[in-house]
Amino acid sequence: MAFFIFLRENARWLAGGFLLTFFSSFGQTFFISLSAGNIREEYGLSHGGFGTLYMIATLASALTLPKFGQIVDRYSAQKVALIIIPMLALAAVMMAVSSHITILVVTIYMLRLFGQGMMTHNAFTAMARWFSAQRGRAVSVVTLGHNVGEALFPLAFVLVAGLTGWRGSWLVAAAVLAVVALPAITTLIATERAPRASDPAARKVDAPDWTRAQVLRDPVFYLLLMGVMAPGFIGTTIFFHQVYLVELRGWSLEVFATSFTFMAAMTVTFALVSGQLVDRFSAVALLPGFLVPLGAACLTLGSFEGQWSAFAFMGLLGVSYGISSTLFGALWPEVYGLKHLGSIRALTVAIMVFATAMGPGLTGFLIDRGVAYPAQIIAMGFYCLLTSFLMAYVAARVRGRALSAPDLSATPRG
Repeated sequence: MAFFIFLRENARWLAGGFLLTFFSSFGQTFFISLSAGNIREEYGLSHGGFGTLYMIATLASALTLPKFGQIVDRYSAQKVALIIIPMLALAAVMMAVSSHITILVVTIYMLRLFGQGMMTHNAFTAMARWFSAQRGRAVSVVTLGHNVGEALFPLAFVLVAGLTGWRGSWLVAAAVLAVVALPAITTLIATERAPRASDPAARKVDAPDWTRAQVLRDPVFYLLLMGVMAPGFIGTTIFFHQVYLVELRGWSLEVFATSFTFMAAMTVTFALVSGQLVDRFSAVALLPGFLVPLGAACLTLGSFEGQWSAFAFMGLLGVSYGISSTLFGALWPEVYGLKHLGSIRALTVAIMVFATAMGPGLTGFLIDRGVAYPAQIIAMGFYCLLTSFLMAYVAARVRGRALSAPDLSATPRG
């Protein structure tokens, strides 16, 4: 009951954040890849050629995000939305009309920067600032926009492309962003949320305010990244090589595809569950356990050849995805404070984007060198389990220095 009261009292801000992540779909890999076949055909690109082009554009967006993402520290969520949504719409128009490969690279770069990067970054930073005691719940609701987008947009794209062609679908996407997303989102988040008397008492978990320069000198930050990068790296890698895995195991690709529905259901369920856990115990308290399901998922997929292992993998991956999606939205304020949250989050998002871009290429290189793909998956599983022990150490360090309240005017020593 308390959760539904929370939804009712904060509907406009939660809806605004949800729509930001929902419409970020136009810059996500799953949506762009729907046009991959047409792009390769019209630009004369091979699978490897388009993959390399896509990786370059994605890495360029990751390098840009730490600097550009700082605007969320200087401007309101509404003003940031007024910048990034029109730019995402422009990128969609460019995809529809471009005919030169240079323009294609710039287009994908803009889709990744303003869609995958800034739309999500703006949403999660706003939730972290607007909510304290209920931050976990807020992030868990907003992150569902990604899942709903993944469920609805592929079918919508196919239907629209059947009527207007693939380029016409991108024009429709641009129109939706300009006519629906822009006015709806900016209206919903026009007023910044302020604390209310009805808000639960906040636990004292937010850290003193670190600058990004201080974060970059903090050894704990790099230990955290070893855990934070794992879900995106592993998930993207498995999905990118899914056809190879299916052929290797002799599975049915159609049956394998149905396992994505199971993963989506588990992701949504555990995103909401973890939101409640974050509010009750803190995000730092969840650090030691969030990679355990992912480790079990990889060990299962790499060790067993029956097609049932695909469903076990997807279910456990969904558990880890659900927990981590909420955890990563609530973690950074607890570790580094709120004042410079935008620039710090932009840095972490860029690093995670970099990890997702490098994963498929690294594993593909190892496959070409004769390293068995199942053995690589098993290695990923052991990495997750070992890193879980590291995350327990990191959680203890973060709690310990929170009690000691370090002086951030000096260089932090971790």
